[in-house]
Amino acid sequence: MANILLGVSGSIAAYRACDVARELMRQGHRVQVVMTRAATRLISPDTFAALTGNPVTVDVFDEPVAGEIAHIKLAQVSDLVLIAPATAHTIARLTLGLADDMLTTLALATRAPILIAPAMNPTMWSHPATQAHVQTLRARGVEFIDPTYGVMACGDEGWGKIADTPVIVQAVQQRLCRAHDLQGVHVLITAGPTYEPIDPVRFIGNRSSGKMGYALAEAALAHGARVTLITGPTALTPPAGAEVVPVRTALQMYEAVQERFDACDVFIAAAAVADYRPERALRRKHKRTEGDWTIRLVPNPDILASVATRKGQRIVVGFAAETDKALQHAAQKLKRKNLDLIAVNDVLEAGSGFEVDTNRLTLLYADGRVEELPQMSKRACAERVIEAVVERLTPARGE
Repeated sequence: MANILLGVSGSIAAYRACDVARELMRQGHRVQVVMTRAATRLISPDTFAALTGNPVTVDVFDEPVAGEIAHIKLAQVSDLVLIAPATAHTIARLTLGLADDMLTTLALATRAPILIAPAMNPTMWSHPATQAHVQTLRARGVEFIDPTYGVMACGDEGWGKIADTPVIVQAVQQRLCRAHDLQGVHVLITAGPTYEPIDPVRFIGNRSSGKMGYALAEAALAHGARVTLITGPTALTPPAGAEVVPVRTALQMYEAVQERFDACDVFIAAAAVADYRPERALRRKHKRTEGDWTIRLVPNPDILASVATRKGQRIVVGFAAETDKALQHAAQKLKRKNLDLIAVNDVLEAGSGFEVDTNRLTLLYADGRVEELPQMSKRACAERVIEAVVERLTPARGE
């Protein structure tokens, strides 16, 4: 049984939330309803209170249990947040991170997965602003139960009708199952660039933002894993719940991985580690007036290859950022480094690679399978990589 927080916003489809709540309860879940002010104009909070047996909260200052801060308590005890129906206005407020009512405040305060079932006029659903908000939320890990085609209350016809109740309930069940399929599994992930010092001012680095590695950490956490994230310098906020190990250089990352590899079940090497470093880092800034300057580079240790040789039953996943013959080079790396899976992308392709929120990956498996993913958010790419890890782990765990 799971604790499900059902958010209801001001769409005419609010009545459908009654069916959703009833079906979730029939399957054994505890349902707590939170409504927006607009939703109460369409359906009474008393209806949901009678249906679920739990008090309904609307105002952020509501305290159904004396002495408990409701928006924090509900956020902490919820296993999943389902917003059905979600209006265009509610989606926009969630995107902006507003906390101007109980529902949006809870969405900010919770670490539980969030599912959204939109319901609105077809023109509103297809509007570029709404679609941009949806993409932003998806990039953050929020999942959508897409609306269906139908005739709206206003008489218009098109995409925007809330999904059918069985579809919504099935999406909830699938998401709850995923929240536990890596329970007890320790996932070690590297992310971001490394900076190799030249002098106290300059360094050799690369354009990695760390977004792919951080998305992998978020996805693994969402599946219930214990996550250790070894990260080079980034401007990103570490995922809540992950153990974060900050490093700067390739040698520091190498040492951090070596120290933690034996304790992990899955290793995902998503960091863009510098292949070379200056042989000697100067202690003082090199002045422009000193004329020509030659820097001798020496190779850094190969972190992925060093642990893959002793992986045992662990799953080891690599990444390859290529500019030509991407599949050929990735296949060679997969075999040479004894990997279970490698994700490759062409960094010259628009919307793929460094410093962007999207990626286009191709997954190469040790058994010869090739899976080409469409361009999508890095969070969505991360979800597919983690799902592939789950698929590989399941036979080994006898499930």
